[in-house]
Amino acid sequence: MQSYPGVQALVRRTHEERVLQVLREQGALSRNQIARAIGLSRTTLSEITGSLLQRGAIVVTDTDAAHREGSGRPAERLALDPASGQFMGVDFGHRRVHVVVADASHEIVASGSDRYADHVDWPTRLDVAFRLVERLSDQYGVHYGALQGVGIGIPGPYSGKPGVRDYPSHRSAADGFHEASVDEAFGERFGAPVIVDNNTRLAALAEAIFGEKAIENLLYVRLSDGVGGGLVVGGRLVSGSAGLAGELGHVTVTADGSPCRCGKNGCLETIASVPAILAACRAAGLPVESLDDLAAAIARSHPLADRVLRDAAAAVGRVLAAVAMALNPSEIVIGGEITRLAPVIVQQASATVAYESFPSTPSPDVRAAHLAAHAADVRAAHLADDDGALGALAAVFHSSPLLAGYPETPAPTGAGPRAAMPPRQTRGVADGRHQ
Repeated sequence: MQSYPGVQALVRRTHEERVLQVLREQGALSRNQIARAIGLSRTTLSEITGSLLQRGAIVVTDTDAAHREGSGRPAERLALDPASGQFMGVDFGHRRVHVVVADASHEIVASGSDRYADHVDWPTRLDVAFRLVERLSDQYGVHYGALQGVGIGIPGPYSGKPGVRDYPSHRSAADGFHEASVDEAFGERFGAPVIVDNNTRLAALAEAIFGEKAIENLLYVRLSDGVGGGLVVGGRLVSGSAGLAGELGHVTVTADGSPCRCGKNGCLETIASVPAILAACRAAGLPVESLDDLAAAIARSHPLADRVLRDAAAAVGRVLAAVAMALNPSEIVIGGEITRLAPVIVQQASATVAYESFPSTPSPDVRAAHLAAHAADVRAAHLADDDGALGALAAVFHSSPLLAGYPETPAPTGAGPRAAMPPRQTRGVADGRHQ
């Protein structure tokens, strides 16, 4: 297939976006109808539709014989292929992997998750992910023959170089990459370009762009099996010089606290992660083994559950307040399934941020006015279990201004469009907890 470098590639992608958009809006159309709708010459349109057909982004549905006036050979009608998975987003958590698949119009067509033990190695995690991908294919009738890009989120610090992870020497072999790194494994499996980044940073990206408008200054933290964060500063997703930007889970809260997986003691993750909160409940005398158990205790307004959750949320609030004083975000977002089960987490964290952010003034009225004018809005995340995977998709689309300066991934010849993601329309969603 011919290569289209530079401006030609941009023009070609723009034409493809327009063709896919009109098919999405109007349904099956003949080539002449598409050409009239978007103003392309027949020659150019023939080339564009030929490439889209070859890659499986569109299909021939029928002819216009039933609607045609006069004589002449019936013309083929083209439509988006609803079974063609064009883009894939993957979020590897500490104990689960989540996958979302989007079609050529960037509509989500399948989504699901599967779990693995925290200590398993990367070959096992990859095997779980690939089996999940195939299960989604069978369950929703999606094929990956025309896959144009894969975005992958992985836990822990990420250097920003695809396929390269930097781990402290104290980490176990289960936490490190094996010989075939994640990007290579997916690239070899699907023959598509791959972007890899920290999964919580990608979740922050998703939270920043999939609302009514892009958020230019956002501080994001996700409480799950671990605790991670992401920063959007001045309208840019920030990774830092070594991929450590937003690693809020490893900010020390208590110097003599519990050991953390990073090798330090008393990190926020040892207090506010889901396993840490469940362990604190058990230590206080409340026998909970899962989020479902905790949800039941919350529903009963159990005082021990409330106390543990408020303590964890206060620690989250102190860390967020310290970062917010430096960055002055317009919004602070707390994600993770536990925030939906326990709204008190956001309530307490918000109160702590407000208290820690500004000193008391002699006049309560002056302090209230100051807070109203300058304090960040603290809220729960809008997105749910697939936030990191959606952010991975956004990185593949590479369309948001938040990604200016984000590492480019070489596109395959005749790569598909990179338009903004449309409102969430999931054709099929498999169950799975976000942990």
